[in-house]
Amino acid sequence: MLDHGAPPHNGGPAAPHSSGVGMRLMRRKPVERLVAEGGHGEGGTLRRSLGLWQLTMISIGATLGTGIFVVLGEAVPKAGPAVTLSFVIAGLTALFSALSYAELAGTIPVSGSSYSYAYATMGELIAWVCGWCLMLEYGVSVAAVAVGWGEYLNELLDGTIGVTLPAALSAPPGDGGVFNAPALIVVMLAMAFLLGGARESARANTVMVLVKIGALVLFCAIGVQGFRSGNYENFMPLGMAGVSAAGATLFFSYIGFDAASTAGEEAKNAQRDLPRAILLSLAIITALYVLVAAVAVGAKPWRQFTDSEATLAQIMREVTGQSFWGTLLAFCAVVAIASVVLTVLYGQTRILFAMSRDGLVPKVFARVSPRTGTPRANTLIVSLFCGVLAAAVPLGQLADATSIGTLFAFALVNVAVVVLRRSRPDMPRSFRVPLSPLLPALGFGFCLWMMGSLSTVTWVVFGVWMAVGLVFYFLYGYRRSRLAAPAPSEAK
Repeated sequence: MLDHGAPPHNGGPAAPHSSGVGMRLMRRKPVERLVAEGGHGEGGTLRRSLGLWQLTMISIGATLGTGIFVVLGEAVPKAGPAVTLSFVIAGLTALFSALSYAELAGTIPVSGSSYSYAYATMGELIAWVCGWCLMLEYGVSVAAVAVGWGEYLNELLDGTIGVTLPAALSAPPGDGGVFNAPALIVVMLAMAFLLGGARESARANTVMVLVKIGALVLFCAIGVQGFRSGNYENFMPLGMAGVSAAGATLFFSYIGFDAASTAGEEAKNAQRDLPRAILLSLAIITALYVLVAAVAVGAKPWRQFTDSEATLAQIMREVTGQSFWGTLLAFCAVVAIASVVLTVLYGQTRILFAMSRDGLVPKVFARVSPRTGTPRANTLIVSLFCGVLAAAVPLGQLADATSIGTLFAFALVNVAVVVLRRSRPDMPRSFRVPLSPLLPALGFGFCLWMMGSLSTVTWVVFGVWMAVGLVFYFLYGYRRSRLAAPAPSEAK
């Protein structure tokens, strides 16, 4: 257990009333205060009901499926057969950051994830920037994944009843449609589960995760029958630049392994189980990604891959010559991608819950329903926003914008773990990053490298997003921050 009564360490949190704008921007929230406030919202408290199994399933649910079911068709033309290497590089980048997440999640087990870690180590402004990036990571990725869900729904409908939704109602503007109704529907379904409670949502997610793992194992068993070694003769046709570009795109498929860290206030034994869930989920995810990508490229020449979200179902149909297997995989993908929407939407609501409790966003996001123990208004608002976004914005633009926000947040987590080691060296930690600060430095460097591989347009979008976030912070959060006034216990 953390020593809640430990006195502030020299060089620790800045005093809430530090004078000057610069000092106020650097004010830090003590770890003890972060942990003490855990679970408490406006009008109610979150319920601790999640164990190691549920936490691991949350991370796998938020991650597994996005890259394989949705983005693989976009990444293969960039790297060729070396897309398997791209998955490994993206996985290594995620691993270094996952180690830092594991240490901080066990030390600061709260709902805010990297936002809260930055608040305790680098100050309010950096925490806000991190939280704003997390909104891009979680909120926008919900929409991006929901767009891909519609593609597989059409595959399923075509294989079962021989009809598909009209393009006008199954694709967003810019992709040949007017309104992506399936994307909106899957977000609303996820919202319904979340409103029922964390435990109920976790149970539904576990079932969906088992279905998606089964689907990928089935794909490998069938797809390997069409494996042709000649498809790997020119392993890296587009050079290392292509591998790097594909890796940056595929990093989108690792977004979510940190989802367990957003459940810190609903875990039964957060300090023990959060680090284990994060690392275990990443190991399972990486192994499955590399295996499925290797089979996919072996079964289909890389030049024949198209930017289609239903790539795996198409390969199954081509290998077997039968529509049944492709239809079955499409059904599994519909379930699998729905679990990504569910768990990532969960993470977004919990991060906003933490930011609202700190006063940086409106109080409505911290209101907790006494009956279900969930942030009800928060869930409704976020779900409606993400649903409309999913129905109106093309997938490709969303995926890259999400990747850059995630990489930036991960880079800050790698810095935070080093800062906390130096400022609070004696604080109990249930997990410690080995070879620190070397591995966090590698994680930071990999994140910057992959950010540099993204397009100029993505950087422009990111810059605009950050500018909007800073305007909101200085107009709202800077003055309303709870650190601008002493906590009730401090005022006594």
